[in-house]
Amino acid sequence: MSKFGELISVNVPVLFNFYTIWNEDTVVMNEVLRNVAAALGDKAAVIKIDIEKNPELSEALRIKSVPTFIIFKEGVMKWRQSSVLDENTLIHHLKRIL
Repeated sequence: MSKFGELISVNVPVLFNFYTIWNEDTVVMNEVLRNVAAALGDKAAVIKIDIEKNPELSEALRIKSVPTFIIFKEGVMKWRQSSVLDENTLIHHLKRIL
């Protein structure tokens, strides 16, 4: 989890998408996340984390359903939501935290 600490400590918002490869909703989000990353460029980061490959982190963050989105900035959780979201909603939350 030390690598996670490095990822969240940056001074730009970091959007984490917690997912599983077998969940239909998380597959749908792939294109949305690509578009969000392209729209914001280097103003924010988008990182996907498979909860089955990272059970300790998922448990520590109490991820109960997928997809779950969490935005961190400078080591602090700024926003969290578990559901399928559209591109504009995710961009709105990231820009609000910029």
